[in-house]
Amino acid sequence: MLSLTCKTAIKAVIYLASKDDPSQKSSIVEIAQLIEASEHTVGKLLQQLVKDEIIVSNKGPNGGFFITLRQMKQPLINIVESIDGKDIFKQCGLGLSRCSGTHQCPIHNQWKVVRDQFEKICKENRIIDLCEPLNIGLTHLIG
Repeated sequence: MLSLTCKTAIKAVIYLASKDDPSQKSSIVEIAQLIEASEHTVGKLLQQLVKDEIIVSNKGPNGGFFITLRQMKQPLINIVESIDGKDIFKQCGLGLSRCSGTHQCPIHNQWKVVRDQFEKICKENRIIDLCEPLNIGLTHLIG
């Protein structure tokens, strides 16, 4: 359902939010290494996340990316919509462009249940909620 880029963006934001001091700036290189992603991809998606005010960046010798407490209280869906778009939760499970309730693909009804549940998860979970289990070692960001 989510693009690889979107999954990478979620990991990058969770990484920034889970730092001991989330206002401490991180470089593209640092983030890419810690989430095992391409620097090029991470750089492009971080720019999009800054543009959509999901994270913050400062330029210059002491620059980097960070997240504020207010931003940490955003729901996960903000990241998903920033990277994959607002229609991600309306897409057909088989990728058909004209799938709908009246013109269904073979898995329409089952996929709709899964898609709606995942949308609910993304709306209910805030960025900060996903950091706590990471910080105490119950979850991880790399394979």
